[in-house]
Amino acid sequence: MQMTRVPSAARCCARAGTRVALALTCLVVCAPAVISAGAQISPVGAPDSLVSRRDATSEGTRIAISEMVATEAEPRAASRFRSAADSVEWEMARAAAERATGFRIVVSLLDRRLWAMSGQDTLLDAPIAVATGESLAYAGRVWRFETPRGQRTVRRKAVDAIWSPPDWHYAEVASAQGLRLATLHADRPVRLADGRRLVVRDNRAGVLDRYGRFAPLPLDEEIVFDGTVFIPPIGTENRRIRGELGRHLLDLGDGYLLHGTPYTYTIGDAATHGCVRLLDEDIAWLHANVPVGMSVFIY
Repeated sequence: MQMTRVPSAARCCARAGTRVALALTCLVVCAPAVISAGAQISPVGAPDSLVSRRDATSEGTRIAISEMVATEAEPRAASRFRSAADSVEWEMARAAAERATGFRIVVSLLDRRLWAMSGQDTLLDAPIAVATGESLAYAGRVWRFETPRGQRTVRRKAVDAIWSPPDWHYAEVASAQGLRLATLHADRPVRLADGRRLVVRDNRAGVLDRYGRFAPLPLDEEIVFDGTVFIPPIGTENRRIRGELGRHLLDLGDGYLLHGTPYTYTIGDAATHGCVRLLDEDIAWLHANVPVGMSVFIY
């Protein structure tokens, strides 16, 4: 059995058996993968091939974001509406944001900017990355990657939070590599084609050889065996990814976050799966100054 290593191209991501490289899609920027094959596997339980979850490229530098004047908002908005109902929803959300008073956060998805407001005063004006607006259909399921408009509330704040990828993360990996998708259950071993078993022990996915020896799988790669990407159980170490959400975050509920990112080159783009990304200094300011319970208006 031979191992092929494929470096991933960004997050916002993939794992063992046939580990594949790919950009996180809380990203949509992919770098060319460099493949080297032929290394003989020696450890018991090693996967057929490996794909790193993290981008090998150094963190992007802060990019210049051109300011948009207020008069440009309408033409840009008009080009982004999917329907008349969509434009009406946008107008209602924007009107609600304009009526709001007090200390609040306002997010313009079309301008890709966030403002912290106190009355009529702007305390922070920050560029952001927003959702792609695209859809993923795979293995009988469909995901739509949007940042929802409307009023939300900051439910909690966190530092150095660990990301637990939703199912769409694994579907993206499988779709990009032409692999099947399956769920690994903690109480249900999977028999692999070579006779080994894929299992979960002590909160960690790994493989058992024919002698019952357990070898844990790497935590920085996706679980891929026999042409299938396996979704690890929620709560296991294999479903915990560090560093993807930056140092600080504000939780808006339902899986939507304002958070930092190691992929600073995406700021100003439609690049996420629904969250709003900010540069480190901007999310740090919000974390320090915004209280839990504060209103967030998104239009």
